[in-house]
Amino acid sequence: MEKFTLFLNLAKQQQSNFFLGCVSLLTAWGERIFSSVLFKCPCNRLNFWYGMVFLLVPAIALLLLGYIVSTKMWRLVTGVCQCKNMSCSRRRTSTCMWNFFRISSAAFVAPCSWIAVALLSGTYYECAMSETIQVKQSQRLCRKMTEYSTQDCLRRFPCIPDSDAQEALIIIRAHSQILGWLVIVSLILFNVLLTCLARCTSPISDQQLKFWWSYAQEEASLMDQYTSKHSKALAERNLKSFFSQIPPEQIFTPSKEDWEKISSLYKFSTKSQFYSTLHKYVENHGLASMGSVKSVDSAEANPAVLDFIDEGRAVI
Repeated sequence: MEKFTLFLNLAKQQQSNFFLGCVSLLTAWGERIFSSVLFKCPCNRLNFWYGMVFLLVPAIALLLLGYIVSTKMWRLVTGVCQCKNMSCSRRRTSTCMWNFFRISSAAFVAPCSWIAVALLSGTYYECAMSETIQVKQSQRLCRKMTEYSTQDCLRRFPCIPDSDAQEALIIIRAHSQILGWLVIVSLILFNVLLTCLARCTSPISDQQLKFWWSYAQEEASLMDQYTSKHSKALAERNLKSFFSQIPPEQIFTPSKEDWEKISSLYKFSTKSQFYSTLHKYVENHGLASMGSVKSVDSAEANPAVLDFIDEGRAVI
């Protein structure tokens, strides 16, 4: 039982990486279905565009879907068009751009996985680049197919079971697989370098970072519970008052300004070590009896590991 609990705790701590891993696996599985069931190379002038559409368009769709399902993205853009205070627009713009970069780094996992798996299989790339084959096998086979021009002959290679055509396509498949491995290595290297840079420049210790991650998880979970409970109580009060025609009970609800303060982007500073926008709001408005997390240290530039947008998990 203790080992099982340890496993659950480990999975909970690594849920961000686990989620990205599941996204990659599901993307690879979806690509295999597309290539085996839906993709049929036309073997004509549409080869290039047909192959590129299957290679790139699903990746673009997955990228857009990654932005759509990201709660960080909507937290970043909500109310931007209504912002009338431009006194600190430069600082706000730089913060928004950095957070958009972090959101994009997660959103690009699925499309990069699609492209990498598609290039490793080589099916789409073979169809798209069939016109570029310049080897002896292609010349020999095209001389046999006198009823077609050279370009039309090359376009038909993905649909011909002839051994010469298959040998010629091996060259293109090799190029495709090389590009696929380069995409995978580049993605892993970028993630490793970004994580190392963030960790090396972190002004707080590893244990405090773990505490912050745990706090963010608990706050997000309790926020959902409190929001559901409070909204239910408010709805019941209003319905009771409406149907019974009695004065409503007094239930305090945070003002629009209060909601905006806890929904804004939060950036860590060593001068005042708050762990979320809600924590900052409570401390600054005198709602907390203790201010033990405040520090007299000077503010420092924040590495990526500390740029939290309160969602219950750290992004590293």
